Amino acid sequence: MKPYLVIGLGNPGLKYRKTRHNMGFMVIDYLSEKLSVKVKKSRCNSLVGETVYDSNKIILAKPRTYMNNSGEAAMCLMEYYGLGVENLIVIYDDLDVDLGKIRIRKKGGSGTHNGMKSILYHVQDENFARIRVGIGPGNGNDAIGFVLGKFSKSEYEPAFEGVEKAAGSVLEILENGMDAAMNKYNG
Repeated sequence: MKPYLVIGLGNPGLKYRKTRHNMGFMVIDYLSEKLSVKVKKSRCNSLVGETVYDSNKIILAKPRTYMNNSGEAAMCLMEYYGLGVENLIVIYDDLDVDLGKIRIRKKGGSGTHNGMKSILYHVQDENFARIRVGIGPGNGNDAIGFVLGKFSKSEYEPAFEGVEKAAGSVLEILENGMDAAMNKYNG
């Protein structure tokens, strides 16, 4: 069985560490702790960690390309590991999903998310799993300022619930497949 590549989208560096736009990185960090794997190996302009879960090899990845160029790292990792889109799971923040909620999809477009636009451009196929972690609703006109902002104290708990749900959904996909994960988490 081919491994699953689980990519969390975000921006590298301390400046962006706890921003809304880094929900994908936060989910990868949570999974790495839960699965006792270090995501520190440098490969394809990403930090990666490899482990086995439920008889599936998984590669956890955090691109170091900044959000708008995430597709370069994703494509490089897919080529390095010899993977097709059927073995790709991308996790990212979404303004259109309420804070603390997630949405899982088997395929689709990028919406307004530049990281997903980059991945779709490089991968040239929309048929891969994506987990959208809610950060919304935004604050109106300043979407960039909102996504690059940090969570307030009152937002921290629901944001962490979203991270936990997203991590749980990855494990559910590995254990029982996409349909089971969608049924369990898209409620």
